[in-house]
Amino acid sequence: MNVLPTPDPVSPICSAKGCRTPAEWVLAWNNPKLHTPERRKTWLACEEHREHLSQFLGVRGFLKDVVRFEEWDGPATP
Repeated sequence: MNVLPTPDPVSPICSAKGCRTPAEWVLAWNNPKLHTPERRKTWLACEEHREHLSQFLGVRGFLKDVVRFEEWDGPATP
């Protein structure tokens, strides 16, 4: 019986479909038709999927920023 390793619940994983690799990048984006300009949604990416996910968001005009996970400050809290 093959069992996939269970990721550490504290370690974020890549947002690419089916990927269970730890995330190294944060891709900040928003859809201007749905979100206010300052709103940022995030996808996480491993090194292998960073470019693909960035292109997917970029071609739609959604991609706002790509930063290393450990450098991500997250959204400002009120």
